[in-house]
Amino acid sequence: MKVLAAMSGGVDSAVAAARAAAAGHDVTGVHLALARNPQTYRTGARGCCTLEDARDARRAADVIGIPFYVWDMAEQFHEDVVDDFVAEYAAGRTPNPCLRCNEKIKFAAVLDRAVALGFDAVVTGHHARLGPDGLLRRSVDLGKDQSYVLAVLSAAQLSRAVFPLGTSTKAAVRGEAASRGLAVADKPDSHDICFISDGDTRRFLSDRLGSSPGDIVDAVSGDVIGQHSGAYAYTVGQRRGLDLRVSAPDRNPRYVLSITPLTNTVTVGPVAMLDVSTVVGERPVWMVPSTTVSCEVQMRAHGETIPATVRVEDDRLVATLARPARGIATGQAIVCYEPSPDGDIVLGSATIAETS
Repeated sequence: MKVLAAMSGGVDSAVAAARAAAAGHDVTGVHLALARNPQTYRTGARGCCTLEDARDARRAADVIGIPFYVWDMAEQFHEDVVDDFVAEYAAGRTPNPCLRCNEKIKFAAVLDRAVALGFDAVVTGHHARLGPDGLLRRSVDLGKDQSYVLAVLSAAQLSRAVFPLGTSTKAAVRGEAASRGLAVADKPDSHDICFISDGDTRRFLSDRLGSSPGDIVDAVSGDVIGQHSGAYAYTVGQRRGLDLRVSAPDRNPRYVLSITPLTNTVTVGPVAMLDVSTVVGERPVWMVPSTTVSCEVQMRAHGETIPATVRVEDDRLVATLARPARGIATGQAIVCYEPSPDGDIVLGSATIAETS
């Protein structure tokens, strides 16, 4: 096939491109320039969008012996990922920007451009598998599995995706990179949010949304027990960083239960009030013909899975959990998995809109 290899500058995407070339495909490497000002993004291998990463990707392409280009997608990234991130927090939700980047940038804009240019597929370094049935599966390396952030992809998008690393552990990938002479073999994994240079999400949001003082209310007593400078700075399940000026009546720790932008209120309560048994998701992406299944659901990246009965109705996904889950935030994804001897199969996903 004629394939486009998305090369972030890290070890995974470099080895994925190398494997595609070794398999006989006609491979072209491309690095996505996603920062309006790359100097403001994370450096030292902490992000995936810096000038350092672009240079690492180019060097890897030279070693592999494939053509290499840089595509400037900074404006679209800012609109679809960064602006979306800020808007979601302003609306009282907790977004996953990596999931949105995969959906809107890597497998929408990039794939569309690749197909228009005559490429058959896009190769990435994600740790996930595609079975012969076209369904997405977990990686064999469960600690590095990225099927959760890929579960937003449609069947049509997955049909043009290639994930060469899904059958390998991260240790094996690093060993292969070293044996191939790729300088990124020992490069640390990227982590945190690439477009927040200092890792301070609260300050990043405050700079864009400004100060907006409001009340912190106790769900049990109804009393105002603290103040905040912006409800966007909190997420469901949070305990630390609460400016509680009055002790709760029962003297127990308080956790964030909900954020209400309309009243600019953060509601807190005891840990037991974080438990939810029903999760409702919007914009479902469903991979299987059945609309009601017994499966396992995951509701945060690298979170635990919980048995559930899931149905899709009126363009909403409703999951009834077999046991309560704690601290589930709206804006995150709920991903449905079917256990399989060949690796857990992704049945579908949705964006969490309600919990009860």
